[in-house]
Amino acid sequence: MFARSAQRFSDGDRLEIGGWPVRLRVDGRARRISLRVDRAKSEIVALAPNPKRLNEAVAFAQEKSGWIAKQLAALPERMNLAPGGTLRLNDIPYRLEVGPGRARIDGERIVAPDDANWGLKIVRLAKREALAVLTERTAIHAAALNRPMPSVAVADPKARWGSCRPATSRTPAAIRYSWRLILAPAAVADYVAAHECAHLIEANHGPRFWALCEQLAGDPTPHRAWLRAHAAELHAVGA
Repeated sequence: MFARSAQRFSDGDRLEIGGWPVRLRVDGRARRISLRVDRAKSEIVALAPNPKRLNEAVAFAQEKSGWIAKQLAALPERMNLAPGGTLRLNDIPYRLEVGPGRARIDGERIVAPDDANWGLKIVRLAKREALAVLTERTAIHAAALNRPMPSVAVADPKARWGSCRPATSRTPAAIRYSWRLILAPAAVADYVAAHECAHLIEANHGPRFWALCEQLAGDPTPHRAWLRAHAAELHAVGA
């Protein structure tokens, strides 16, 4: 049993536990109280199945304050995009600069107008680049598998680099990627595209699935290892 506090908490509340940021979240799909690391925001998310159990989530986070400190202390510092810095997209390093007009790639530079949304505009540009590159790689791999081109979208999931919904008799196939793959080496992003396209045929991770991955993008081992080693760095990039 968790000790109940007289204080009332709401979905989305932020508090400090042991000096570290914790955000409360209600998730109707959750079956129990749990803690999750949000690498993109450098905080812990305390999950509760319903609003009535948020007090329990707070108590559980307080009980796990040592674990929280260890997890957040291990995260890399956030890389806030700023003029004068560098951003690598699809293996190419770009200087970040201020300039008139819409955010754009200009030779070896990424330029955006000087206003309060400068960093957000750079992120939106990176997302557009991610969509273009991953759509191209998806088309190549889907064609190699003799499968129709699925719809492609990018988002910012916290725990997955991609997801695939194979085609059914009623709905076409759809693949969604993390836009942060554009920050990874091109070969790694291509592997993720191959991985998701392999799911167009095999909706599992059995031997035939991994054989398709290797057919499309070679040995997946180094790419999977790179993502495990550098996931926190990719999620640390933000406006």
